[in-house]
Amino acid sequence: MAKPADTRTAGRKPVVKADRSAAETEKIRAALAARYDELRAEYDQTLSDITELQRDRLTDSAGDDQADTGTKTFEREQEISLANSIKERITQVERALERLDEGTYGWCERCGNPIPVERLAAFPSATLCVTCKQLEERR
Repeated sequence: MAKPADTRTAGRKPVVKADRSAAETEKIRAALAARYDELRAEYDQTLSDITELQRDRLTDSAGDDQADTGTKTFEREQEISLANSIKERITQVERALERLDEGTYGWCERCGNPIPVERLAAFPSATLCVTCKQLEERR
């Protein structure tokens, strides 16, 4: 008896290992690692800023009117939102490094087609080709 097809992968091309030299792979890995380090430093600084805002809020809040309190809350929320955004970008870079190790870096996770080099140059942690990314954004 034939096994039923997996509807999630039906019609997709199989993901194959990218034909890239060891030197090219290491160049990509170095660029991703450098981006990871930049993002970690930015994330750590943002967490430090949040801590500072919290400390200022606790020590300087005596006598604040509603506008001052609202401004401090808004600033803290902006820093938290920034930290969450940076954390998401860190996760994307980590995933790109995993895909590089697996040999699937540069191939669309949805359709299996190669991701254009220009897209990877602009957004090295891309996991979808332009077409699939556009379809995802329309949803």
